Amino acid sequence: MREFIIADNQDITKAGMLFLLGGLKEAGNICETDNRGELIKQLRVSPEAVVILDYTLSDFNGADELLILSERFPKINWILFSDELSEEFVKRILYSSQQFSIVMKDNSKEEILSALQCAMHKERFICNHVSNMLIGKPIQAPKDTVLTNTEKIILKEIALGKTTKEIAAERNLSFHTINSHRKNIFRKLEVNNVHEATKYAMRAGIVDLAEYYI
Repeated sequence: MREFIIADNQDITKAGMLFLLGGLKEAGNICETDNRGELIKQLRVSPEAVVILDYTLSDFNGADELLILSERFPKINWILFSDELSEEFVKRILYSSQQFSIVMKDNSKEEILSALQCAMHKERFICNHVSNMLIGKPIQAPKDTVLTNTEKIILKEIALGKTTKEIAAERNLSFHTINSHRKNIFRKLEVNNVHEATKYAMRAGIVDLAEYYI
């Protein structure tokens, strides 16, 4: 279980996030901070927490100050959760550190929950809105031919929720072999987590929707 720190001074946002976190079994202690000073104090108490931060409402003096703080607390995962972020700021943060995920306040509940779950497992999540902004066009699935047949089979197992250890046991292969396939799949598809890989598998028809929801 991981602790969460909600760094946001909007009461309605905090109430909504508390509600969502309350439904996650792996969420541990949850605390709230209203400013940078309170946040830093709490980081010292919980140096491996997930921080949900509305940067636009915070009193940080620029992206560099936030990045320096992330370097001081390397085991913290950050979810930037705001109404609007500039492209320049987003690029500065995402290209400088893997600790940051981004989801917008007008995203769907499903995307926000995905961001929370990814952060809990130390995985990055970038919402579709931000992805579109960074590449300048709608996200499209890579051509299906980039994956080998073996990689497609393993991707399907990953999308259906099986762990690397389970896939290795079922296919009589080593954990290292399956883990190498997994890394290659993520690299080829240019995805950063299981959630994004699963979306690709569903779009590409590797996983049938009916099969996914069994």
